[in-house]
Amino acid sequence: MTQTQKILVTGATGTVGRQVVAELLARGHEVRALTRDAAQAALPAGVEIAEGDLTRPESLAPALEGITGLHLITFGGAAFTPLETGPRILELARSAGVRRLTVLHGGGPTPLEDVVRADDGVDWTVLMPVEFMANALEWVDGIIASGEVREPFVARLSAMVHEGDIGAVAAVALTEEGHGRQEYVITGPEVLTVGDKVATIAAELGRDIALVELTEEQAVAQWRAAYLPEDVIGFLLEAYGNTPEVGRTVSATVEKVTGRPARPFAQWAAEHADSFKARRA
Repeated sequence: MTQTQKILVTGATGTVGRQVVAELLARGHEVRALTRDAAQAALPAGVEIAEGDLTRPESLAPALEGITGLHLITFGGAAFTPLETGPRILELARSAGVRRLTVLHGGGPTPLEDVVRADDGVDWTVLMPVEFMANALEWVDGIIASGEVREPFVARLSAMVHEGDIGAVAAVALTEEGHGRQEYVITGPEVLTVGDKVATIAAELGRDIALVELTEEQAVAQWRAAYLPEDVIGFLLEAYGNTPEVGRTVSATVEKVTGRPARPFAQWAAEHADSFKARRA
């Protein structure tokens, strides 16, 4: 067992941040969570809540007191704008005695990640997960309302990762030696098509789910109807229509870092089955 440490998790209410918090707690560490709105955090009992905003680094200073490890995201504010405050955040972290730092890769180069990679004052680890299994929650409304999933590029391949495994890798890197100056690509244990994912959810629910393949034009219209920004739509067309090799290749990172295999999509589907069922009135 590693000695109990106190870790500050930014982005703690997000999909990955909540998993980082949960894994640290499960490993017996103390957690302080940074949030812009403590009243809306809804984090587990035992988590210390600190209000602050990465776009205003000075608000981070009190939250860093007594912290040995820091988990960072690369975007901040309500608009999720790439953070330009990395130099000051790292200066405050070093001054507070932070020894280890993880940063969640934002899908491409970002100013904060660039600053982290150039820093020699802390042991940093860049977490580079591929597609989240949690993305399948986007299908909830269609499955409940009409028993179908409507997607483009249904033959695309994905080594999608359970968000809990991202949290587990982060928790180890934040509390144990040997992960400094590392870039970890994090995947699940299998490569799946959209059809594979839909079939897995259907099997878990014990019902048929139709898969309707959309053209690119239909997909763009659907995304625009959901008010996705044009830059996000462009990213999705590229990521789904021309998935890079890293996104469709299984890596051994989870087992190598945590000592246990990555969780399969079937496990994720079982854990989230209730989300795909209609609520009773």
